[in-house]
Amino acid sequence: MAIVHALDDYYLAITLLITIGYQLFFFSIAYSLKFDKLTDFAGGTNFVWLAIITLAFSGHHHARQIVCSLFIMIWGARLSAFLLFRIIKTGKDDRFDDKRDKFFSFLGFWVFQMIWVWTVSLPVTVLNSPNVTKFDQPDFGTGRDIAGVILFAIGFVLESVSDIQKYQFRSDPANKGKVCDVGFFTWTRHPNYFGEIIIQFSIFMIAVSPSAYDFVTGQAFRAQYAAILGPLFLTLLLMFVSGLTLQERPGAKKRYESGNHWESFLQYTKRTSILIPFPPQLYEPMPTFLKRTIFLEFPIYVFDPAKHADQSKVREREAEEGNNQRQQEGQGSNDGLADGQS
Repeated sequence: MAIVHALDDYYLAITLLITIGYQLFFFSIAYSLKFDKLTDFAGGTNFVWLAIITLAFSGHHHARQIVCSLFIMIWGARLSAFLLFRIIKTGKDDRFDDKRDKFFSFLGFWVFQMIWVWTVSLPVTVLNSPNVTKFDQPDFGTGRDIAGVILFAIGFVLESVSDIQKYQFRSDPANKGKVCDVGFFTWTRHPNYFGEIIIQFSIFMIAVSPSAYDFVTGQAFRAQYAAILGPLFLTLLLMFVSGLTLQERPGAKKRYESGNHWESFLQYTKRTSILIPFPPQLYEPMPTFLKRTIFLEFPIYVFDPAKHADQSKVREREAEEGNNQRQQEGQGSNDGLADGQS
């Protein structure tokens, strides 16, 4: 098959234009119809289309290209299918409650999704580009390839299974408000995030093999290594933008102020690593210094009731609980009196 040269020989411009067009198409539907169900589906499937198109354009179907392209397609398809299933069940996405009717605020999310898709796809995009495929390739099966496949398998199992475990836990009415501490969640508070990070670094590890083994040189060599921006961007996103920072302190604040299983949540955070899976029996007695450094539980994630809680909400909740308790005690006294008179 002939190589397709589209705008530039790294496929950066064509993949960006495809991503912008694809996301704007779904944005127009979501904004016009106030329809949340296609948002995450549009993000996940965008990865699939970029991999298919760049692989087809490359004119070369080396085993490494096929594996990397398949890996990101499998990951994107599974993610989009799961999120579509979940949003169909829940009905709407709470993330957009304050954006859905505001054109530029809502568009801002979609623009960020464009950046996410295009950047995270870079290792596969560059691997499939003419400036890389023009070089000879090392046979698939190098140490890096094998390590990458193993890491991908580990990450994929972690992410996909933990998504199912959490969904099943929350679907049980008996678990309403409780802390999800089943399955992989006994070893890490965010196994899906850790799995996703492992997946993207595993794809990069395989994709960069031609340069790592000196088959690719010059500017293409630098481009392949620069593609590490993809997994790094995803990691920074999950750790400091849309992942842990939105889950940890805000989640703890909400539980503390509402009194929703606060004590059990506090014990869970003490014994469970925030991101890197680790046995809870060893994590709980670990010095705080190690938790805050090696295990990445940075101060920005930590909730301090004295500093971060709205004490007025706490007082309102405690007063309400006190009133309810007195009413129950009064009802109990009245019942006892009625039983005695009878």
